[in-house]
Amino acid sequence: MADLPRKAARRTARLAALPLGYAGRSALGLGRRIGGAPADAVMTEIQQRTAEQLFRTLGELKGGAMKFGQALSVLEAALPEEVAAPYREELTRLQDSAPPMPTAQVRQVIAGDLGPDWSQRLTWLDGGPTAAASIGQVHQGRWHDGRDVAVKVQYPGADEALLSDLKQLARLGRSVGPLFPGIDIKPLVEEMLERATEELDYELEAAAQTTYAEAYADDPDIDVPRVVAHGRRTLVTEWMESESSLAAVIRDGSQEQRDRYGDLFARFLFSGPARTGMLHADPHPGNYRVLADGRLGVLDYGAVARLPEHGWPRAMGLLIRLCAAGDAAALEDGLRAEGFIKDRTRVDPDLVMDYLSPFVEPTLTETFRFTREWMREQFQRINNPKEPAYTMAVKLNLPPSYMLIHRTWLGGIGVLSQLEAEAPFRAILEEFLPGFAEPSTAP
Repeated sequence: MADLPRKAARRTARLAALPLGYAGRSALGLGRRIGGAPADAVMTEIQQRTAEQLFRTLGELKGGAMKFGQALSVLEAALPEEVAAPYREELTRLQDSAPPMPTAQVRQVIAGDLGPDWSQRLTWLDGGPTAAASIGQVHQGRWHDGRDVAVKVQYPGADEALLSDLKQLARLGRSVGPLFPGIDIKPLVEEMLERATEELDYELEAAAQTTYAEAYADDPDIDVPRVVAHGRRTLVTEWMESESSLAAVIRDGSQEQRDRYGDLFARFLFSGPARTGMLHADPHPGNYRVLADGRLGVLDYGAVARLPEHGWPRAMGLLIRLCAAGDAAALEDGLRAEGFIKDRTRVDPDLVMDYLSPFVEPTLTETFRFTREWMREQFQRINNPKEPAYTMAVKLNLPPSYMLIHRTWLGGIGVLSQLEAEAPFRAILEEFLPGFAEPSTAP
């Protein structure tokens, strides 16, 4: 593809066709079942063809469409196996790849950001991309001082495509929803819309990555590349030589690799706020690289939550500790104080604890084995109208300051479940989550 399709009508039409395609295949499948075809075989075929259309379309459109697909991909472990299995290959492909744009356009964007003499500083630039994602792609290059660098360049028209796609997906939320049982599409897209402008600004991303690189400069387990140069649509960082990504470990890693990189992934996710005042909020596996020396490399700082308390909210750790301790009354008081339960809303404290158990259960043992089966059980339990905990979904309120924290935490648990990793989750929270290791008192 030369670049992002720029005509809004064309992109809108392709996105609108997604639920229509699903409905058409479902109707055709019903006809085949009436004709005697086995129901399981028909449904598997419908899901496979739907997955191919959905994620091929999202990947080709890039922009907000692909970003939406990547956000869904980290929650793949929550889907029922009969739905997830045919989607998995397309989801993984979306996590780690996308169609490239021509080199001439890449050079044009770089010149616009770094000036007409850019080639004197960037003395070599690979003609083809080494990676491509939702709003930009990465080329390998060499800086004038001899350092190998990664040059991330934003697709022309990415801003228009990102905002247009997300608005269209928000309108299609109800009709796309049946493709992803148990995942509420509308708030996911709305939260992505709120962050879209920040993710388009590579100068903001450069500032965030610089902060992270300085904070983790001496870390024995985590590597964050330093920023070399930047503009609004171009970001040059030190090159990270990696063997694979977490997506590859998820696909065919040994149990030892799954446990090690699951542990490092969780430690990075939870240590970041204390070290930087920010939360790395894009946990999809393509951003996490396996290095030859065993460290975990972390890329892409476009989506970060700048936390007002310069770290995790202390109340969050206290609330999880209260729930783990079984103190339902104090938990309700704390949730009301933080705005999770509004003044006039009446709740059953025991059902609240049941609803929050996916956040708490991994903290109840010294180590916890995250699995796809466990993740599916949690999602099905709290999204099944027949289950008592389901009623909490409409009674609990998510304050704006917790929106990105909530999505990132769920995404992180999703990745750990895809890894099927065993990790000392309780010890990680005790070390990095304020309030969690404190006595069980309400915030």
